[in-house]
Amino acid sequence: MSAGRLIYLIGPSGAGKDSVLAWLMQHAEPQDRLHLARRCISRPGLDASEAHEALTPQTFATLRDAGAFAMHWAANGLAYGVRHAELAPLQEGRTVLVNGSRGWLDEARRNFPGLIVVQIKASPEVLAQRLQQRGRETPDRIAARLERARRLDLAPHEVDISIVNDTTLDAAGAELLRRLRLLARGLAQ
Repeated sequence: MSAGRLIYLIGPSGAGKDSVLAWLMQHAEPQDRLHLARRCISRPGLDASEAHEALTPQTFATLRDAGAFAMHWAANGLAYGVRHAELAPLQEGRTVLVNGSRGWLDEARRNFPGLIVVQIKASPEVLAQRLQQRGRETPDRIAARLERARRLDLAPHEVDISIVNDTTLDAAGAELLRRLRLLARGLAQ
């Protein structure tokens, strides 16, 4: 069986990556052969926006230093990692989706040749509104996230698939699913 595809999703906070991924997993068919890699995050407390493994910063650092992660990065004051087992479905020919970081993209490309980059984006106004509505951060932290979004915005030639999530979740999710199915069939994007 041939190796699967590694899809690395990126985009700024507030673009709706978690929501689009949840929509995608809910609407995908078994023949789509999708696996959403569960991340480890050094986020204290419970956050229902994403199914993840919450770790203390100390536990995360211990696991990272022991080589427990296939990929890991830091962003917005948190540490993120994907365990090796989460990428194992690639060997079964499945498509593995990783909610990644734009800041770690160059490293991801070096470590995983053939990586397919999907950018989920939204307008600055929509990003600001969503960040304020979720109520997790202070106005200063929101401003920092918006500045990071501006600074790390990628040009169209730097991504394989770009999805604008400014309207409905159904529209963004359906477009991503359509594009992934085209990719699986070897058709042009």
